[in-house]
Amino acid sequence: MKVLKPTDSELEILDILWDRGNATVREVHEQLSEIKDCGYTTTLKLMQIMFEKKLVLRDDSSRTHIYEPNISRDTTQKQLVNKMVDMLFSGSHAQLVMQALGSHQPNHQELEEIQQILNTYKK
Repeated sequence: MKVLKPTDSELEILDILWDRGNATVREVHEQLSEIKDCGYTTTLKLMQIMFEKKLVLRDDSSRTHIYEPNISRDTTQKQLVNKMVDMLFSGSHAQLVMQALGSHQPNHQELEEIQQILNTYKK
């Protein structure tokens, strides 16, 4: 499987599309402009580039094009985490987890979730 490498701006758009399922450029732009200052033409150009990179699919059967993600959130998260582990933690997932826990005090629910994951791996 080819590893797709979305930029930070592309990830912001993908995050919107993952939550919505699909959307027009206008809908994405309206939601994006709530978190950052960006022009409509910038959003349009980014989404056109994302289509060319095959990060999104585009339904152009009607006047208003509708975009949907072509990569899953889960796959993207795994690819980016693996890249980060390789580059920043010399391939050690344990170092990543220790760093993450060292910089943040997990709440009880998070600790329970982590423990369940560890129990699954121990089996």
